[in-house]
Amino acid sequence: MFDLIKKIIGSIDGKVRTTEKDALNAQMVLTVLLLEAAYADGKCSEKEKEHIVATLVTHFNIPRQEIDILLAEKNKEDREYVSLFRYTRFINENFSEKQKIDIMESVWRIILLDNHLEAHEDHFAHKLANLLNLGHDQLIDAKLQAKKQL
Repeated sequence: MFDLIKKIIGSIDGKVRTTEKDALNAQMVLTVLLLEAAYADGKCSEKEKEHIVATLVTHFNIPRQEIDILLAEKNKEDREYVSLFRYTRFINENFSEKQKIDIMESVWRIILLDNHLEAHEDHFAHKLANLLNLGHDQLIDAKLQAKKQL
């Protein structure tokens, strides 16, 4: 489990954070951001949910049973408003620039999965990149990488 945590969270000032709470927070943050990307156009298809699960398993090595628990918890929350600042602050404090770009690529894959980019989705991606302190070039590079991966 600690290897998973190290991979997800990385290091801060050379010190690796390895508590169960940190892992759960990182997993929840990733799940929330990907769900927000899926719901940016007002709906989340089964195909998008499946892609979220596949992304969390494949790219972030989160065990499937953990994802099911996180998705169930997330679905209990009020979907009307999610403060992205709370989640992106956690990411900015705990993730490397490379990890943030990987997250942005994952967000773009979810958004572009249906081959249709809506204004709300594009706005969400730009807002997220800004909150993650990523430049416009990094946002566009992540988008292009995501398109290649699909």
